[in-house]
Amino acid sequence: MTGETWAERSRALAAAGLIVMGQEAKNKIEDLPSLSPLIEAASASETRLLTGQVIDELLAFVTTEATIEASSPTPLAPPITQTLQATLARPETGEVIGRTIAPVSSSEPAPPPRPHGLEHYRLEDFPMQARDVDAEIEIHFDITGASKTEGKMTDIRSFFSDRLKQIRNLMITGGALPRRPVSVAEAWRNRQRHTSKDYEITLVGLASESRWTRSGNLSFVLEDETQNIQCSLRPPTGTAPLHPAVDGLMNDDVVGISGHFLLGERSPRFMASNIHLPPMKQHSKATASADRAVSAAFLSDVHVGSKTFLGPQWEKMIQWFNTDPLAKTVKYFVLSGDGVDGVGIYPGQERHLAITDLFAQYGELARLLEGLPDWVDVVILPGNHDAVRPAEPQPALDPEVQQDYSDTVFVGNPCDFSLHGVRILSYHGKSIDDFVAGLRSVTYSQPEMAMRAMLERRHLAPSWGGKTPLSPEPEDRMVIRQIPDIFVTGHVHGHFVGNHKGTTMVHSSTWQDQTDYQRMLGFQPKPCILTVINLHTHESASIPFA
Repeated sequence: MTGETWAERSRALAAAGLIVMGQEAKNKIEDLPSLSPLIEAASASETRLLTGQVIDELLAFVTTEATIEASSPTPLAPPITQTLQATLARPETGEVIGRTIAPVSSSEPAPPPRPHGLEHYRLEDFPMQARDVDAEIEIHFDITGASKTEGKMTDIRSFFSDRLKQIRNLMITGGALPRRPVSVAEAWRNRQRHTSKDYEITLVGLASESRWTRSGNLSFVLEDETQNIQCSLRPPTGTAPLHPAVDGLMNDDVVGISGHFLLGERSPRFMASNIHLPPMKQHSKATASADRAVSAAFLSDVHVGSKTFLGPQWEKMIQWFNTDPLAKTVKYFVLSGDGVDGVGIYPGQERHLAITDLFAQYGELARLLEGLPDWVDVVILPGNHDAVRPAEPQPALDPEVQQDYSDTVFVGNPCDFSLHGVRILSYHGKSIDDFVAGLRSVTYSQPEMAMRAMLERRHLAPSWGGKTPLSPEPEDRMVIRQIPDIFVTGHVHGHFVGNHKGTTMVHSSTWQDQTDYQRMLGFQPKPCILTVINLHTHESASIPFA
């Protein structure tokens, strides 16, 4: 035995999970110049018991390379290299196993460690280091400093007229209507002419007072700038569950309808054969260039100041940002509203607050965000818990609040902006409450269905006088004028990442545990999940910290 005692070799074999059986096996092992070939051959063939015969078989079929040097090498007697090559077959499959002693190291660097341990994405999809790229943020729309309403009746009329005009133009230019629409007043004047399916006409207006009749028809009122009219829609044959005739209409939806008049003893009714929403064709996403292939992280509803804010999980996320390879690709951190829990948001809120001062809450949020690495730029929107007007669209947080923050861009809610050419529509999502109340398909456990409905209607919050307060701006800036590449919401403390007709939809996770109100409703939030999206490939990763 060369250089090693039997005790040392025995420990090495035991550490490899090998058991020596008999004196013959012991003698053969003591005579080996090295244990490595035996251990590796046994591991490859899944052998655990070493007898004399087994050792001979393993050594007979293992590939061995050894260099035998003369004990006193001279220039006339160089080292002698002897190579024995063979193969060993796996006992269960017969698959040939090859082995090389001391292989030449590859020039390629080893992949970085994966502390996250997640298997549903590859680090290769997030290749670029964020610190190597300059920030590139372009704001397309933000109400901050641009609100013009005085709250007068003329503002409200202008608000709805603009909505109708915008979405009607989208329908016409996008080919969503079977024929050019006429006004409701013109249709009413010519109703005697349009009393059968052979003489159908198309109208566009705002829907209201929708309900299902006993016969299963959808009854609603349609109104445009000229007049309103009572309509009835029988669900077309083979109607999909998400068709408005089955799923429902939101109050103040802008829709197109095709049909004819029914004349009789009662007031004439417009019998709609079909209903039309604005066009939502397959969207081709823009991508950041390969040399700008950084990632954006999305989060919402942190609720700093609440007793149910999950502080230890936040620290875990900050540690991840400073240690994980994936985190090094994140250039932007988008916080879509409700950064703090606020003060006086609902009756009795003070009982649930760990920080009762509003400015102290924002100061603590600033401190928490300071833990992010210096290469991360933060984008913050307000939500319904933040210190801004409740009516949407909401302006950015007050400059007095902003002064405690560094490397942060403050924008309004909603905000339409681009990161390296990728268009992002971020909206806190208060109107999800209205969509849950108005549509059969939308529930709090599936907020993505509300997001889908917003995109299909080309409007973020259609219902006036519902759960979402709206500011009657002369132009309705809640209309989705351009389909985004990434659509982000929050508010209801769920989590979702998916695709709808080419648009990546992200419902950002919360950082608040279940509240008393949620517990009463039986709603279980999905907290502490950070969504990361590569702006070049649009690959996504959801990192859980709870």
